[in-house]
Amino acid sequence: MEREEFEALVEKAIDNLPQEFKSKLENVDVVVEEWPTRGQLRQAKHIHPTQLLGLYQGVPQTRRGQGYALVLPDKISIFQRPIEAQCRFDDEIEAKIEEVVRHEIAHHFGLDDETLRKIEREKRKKG
Repeated sequence: MEREEFEALVEKAIDNLPQEFKSKLENVDVVVEEWPTRGQLRQAKHIHPTQLLGLYQGVPQTRRGQGYALVLPDKISIFQRPIEAQCRFDDEIEAKIEEVVRHEIAHHFGLDDETLRKIEREKRKKG
């Protein structure tokens, strides 16, 4: 998939978020990168490059205090090639992008991986 098309799908995933979440995404930079860097892989505890689909880097909103000011934006990286490697068709890529964007934004709001896995398990039980 061309980079511009992939970026448009990331923007669409952000646009599809509920307004109450979108309105609280100030000072968050969402970027598309081809592959994770070595540093990003280390931060994600040495996940294989094809397994790291996205990464949140920043201070979650739940850990921000009064001294949180004049800081660089939080960064959410969405990794194009690993997502494409896990998907066979364009509609699968679009669905995976939506999932990864929601997952990384959940980290921005303070949810950890274990909590997110629990939410996903409950969601699958109901669906």
